[in-house]
Amino acid sequence: METKSTTENTSSSIFLTGAIFLANLDFVGLLDYAVKAAVGGAIWLGYKLTADYIDRKRKNK
Repeated sequence: METKSTTENTSSSIFLTGAIFLANLDFVGLLDYAVKAAVGGAIWLGYKLTADYIDRKRKNK
């Protein structure tokens, strides 16, 4: 039995797979999720900074 080694260019298959995955993405849904995540993160950061400020104020008394 003879072993043959073949060299394929895998970049074209990777590009094709990526194009198929990107074609199936819902960009509007991703943008909506990103906006909600940013707003939620800003609200959380505001609460965290306020809590830290109140905590520092209590410790200094």
